[in-house]
Amino acid sequence: DNKQYIRIDSMAIIRSMRACGNKFVRGSAGKVQHYKGERTRFDLYSIDEEVAKALVRRVELNSGGYRIVDQTEALTTIDVNTGGYVGARNFDDTIFKTNLEAAQAIARQLRLRNLGGIIIVDFIDMVREDHQQAVLSEFKKQLARDRVKTMSSGSFSQLGLVEMTRKRTRESLAHMLCEPCEACQGKGSVKTARSVCYDILREILREARQFNPREFRVVASPRVVEL
Repeated sequence: DNKQYIRIDSMAIIRSMRACGNKFVRGSAGKVQHYKGERTRFDLYSIDEEVAKALVRRVELNSGGYRIVDQTEALTTIDVNTGGYVGARNFDDTIFKTNLEAAQAIARQLRLRNLGGIIIVDFIDMVREDHQQAVLSEFKKQLARDRVKTMSSGSFSQLGLVEMTRKRTRESLAHMLCEPCEACQGKGSVKTARSVCYDILREILREARQFNPREFRVVASPRVVEL
């Protein structure tokens, strides 16, 4: 059936949730079910894989194209690229098929990542107007499945962008599950191994001049150690 359930493997938690449901949300207690399977639910429904896809910056499309998702405090940008997809008869068809698949995937990723605020989607430029309208129509249809309120420009801007907003309901998945990288201080990039080597050499010189030590122990990544 099409009903939605909450499946839990702990009877103690089930009893607690049913009691809460009976008290605050009438009819919801019956949706809480006991999961008795041997495989963990995360493995059974490939939840870890879906969460991993919803956290990475680059997400592959089945066609061979990919999309880049960049989230900032002000807005989120999504850039669609063809990648190695050359399966269509000509390049226009390649772009159209990639954009069409991306329109479906992006709407789903917005829900999985729980992205809110201003969202800018940069589809690959399309020459044919019927292709543009088909992609916009598909994107609008997929956004309509979202329970969170969304508003889309419904057209391409002069720069070929689709602008939209999605109501913020809570923190995004990335903000809930991740924290800034200590190595790059949240910039999203790290120094090259060679740059780190120079940093280490300069630090060794500073330490040697100040303390005159007998030896140094350098703990670093394999690439840095190799250099």
